[in-house]
Amino acid sequence: MKFSLCISALAAVLLPAAWALAQQGQTLRRVNELTLAGLRPGRDALAAALKRYSEKYISGDRASANVKQWRDACTGRTLSLELNSRAIIQVITVSSLIPQEGKCEDRRFGTVAVQNWVTGRGLRLGDPQDRVLQLYGEPNSSGPSVNGDRELEFLHYAFDWAGADAPQVLEIHCARETGRVVEIILAYPSL
Repeated sequence: MKFSLCISALAAVLLPAAWALAQQGQTLRRVNELTLAGLRPGRDALAAALKRYSEKYISGDRASANVKQWRDACTGRTLSLELNSRAIIQVITVSSLIPQEGKCEDRRFGTVAVQNWVTGRGLRLGDPQDRVLQLYGEPNSSGPSVNGDRELEFLHYAFDWAGADAPQVLEIHCARETGRVVEIILAYPSL
């Protein structure tokens, strides 16, 4: 009888503690990101991007071998790729920080599929900052940032724990006045 009372008392103490640790483990789970705009840095080559987003819509200096950019002049959104010497994508950036030109009569960007400029976990430009935290948890570092005259909140996620084959850094900028995502950067191996 005395033994069963001790076991019951021990279970009463240990079970809630074990449950609390399990719950804490769920909230502290680490997640990483592998794709942005349907592309995977460190794995996909420029050819994969050109298959998704036509080369004829690349804006800016076509002579640049290591940077490619698609731009929607109407919305001011851009997709930029930084490439290594073998044309493997190293950094993917989607941004709405470029000033809008207001050239909305040219709707060719329907073919560029701006709606697909989203992370593998579903984060897109314009999402609230709370969604970032919901998808990726607390950042490794965060703080105020500035782009021109815009005040931003910077969220930095390091994925070095995910292994050398995974993208290593996710950076997200949110507008401080609206709390909305204005730029997403996914990099391999690091920024």
